[in-house]
Amino acid sequence: MSAAVEVRGVSFAYGERVALRDVSVSVERGVTHAFLGPNGSGKSTLFKILATILPPQRGTVRILGLDVETQLAAVRRHLGVVFQAPALDRKLSVRRNLEYGGHLYGLRGGALRRTIDEMLAHTGLRDRANEPVERLSGGLKRRVELAKGLMGTPDVLLLDEPTTGLDPGARKDLWQFLASRSGLTVLATTHLMDEAQLAGRITILHEGGVVAEGTPSELEQLVGGELLQLRSPDPARLAEAVKARFGVETKVLEHTLRIRAADAHRLIGDLVDAFGDQIDAVTLSHPTLEDVYIEKTGHRFWAADAEGA
Repeated sequence: MSAAVEVRGVSFAYGERVALRDVSVSVERGVTHAFLGPNGSGKSTLFKILATILPPQRGTVRILGLDVETQLAAVRRHLGVVFQAPALDRKLSVRRNLEYGGHLYGLRGGALRRTIDEMLAHTGLRDRANEPVERLSGGLKRRVELAKGLMGTPDVLLLDEPTTGLDPGARKDLWQFLASRSGLTVLATTHLMDEAQLAGRITILHEGGVVAEGTPSELEQLVGGELLQLRSPDPARLAEAVKARFGVETKVLEHTLRIRAADAHRLIGDLVDAFGDQIDAVTLSHPTLEDVYIEKTGHRFWAADAEGA
């Protein structure tokens, strides 16, 4: 079976600023795929290209085997798009918003009513159908946005930062709903680690390029072992001393010395005994997506996000 989405060698620049650098990604049908990266990593530009808002300046994009440049109208018939910015009329009811959304997909009469009822049921909004959108919580509003994006029964759903402003519980509920849509291919951009963790597959972007791709567990295994972090007022000096004394490889990141090893926990006692006066705090953990990002880029994710913003 062919992939739902094929991105091959896509590049894009806004004048002198390069947003995407030779990006290639393949998304299987029926998978929830997250594009994870800080602000400025190229997520939004890639989303616009996939949503057929921008054409790729270089490379090709095919959705369900259709080229986004030469078969634009056919591609759009298979897409559902939910933007980061709200696209609802706050004064209208939930049902009325879905009616207008259905009209954009050419739905009328009984077909429109049946589709609205189905979307209300699937998103748990049936009892709020006649309520003005402005009275809903942030999580419920995003559900209405999702229902509106699904009105055309798309094969591929594109979501740009779908849970912005939602609490962790609402984020989890939204992703569980997406996972329940059998056969639907979902592509979502996000800068939230815990959100990306809920996807079936993740592509990590940094400065317009792909730095890693795989399932959450596959990505964490790229780092492997245990991660020992020593916070120190002079981590560079401590790194040299640790390497000289124990022969282990280290990495310095801001005020933290990082040691990755299969049995890093065994070093804690010896390190504290030898360099306790140079260590402010010790942390032992298993690798996370943050650690994958650091390993591949040399930057903390949140620091890159702040710089991009």
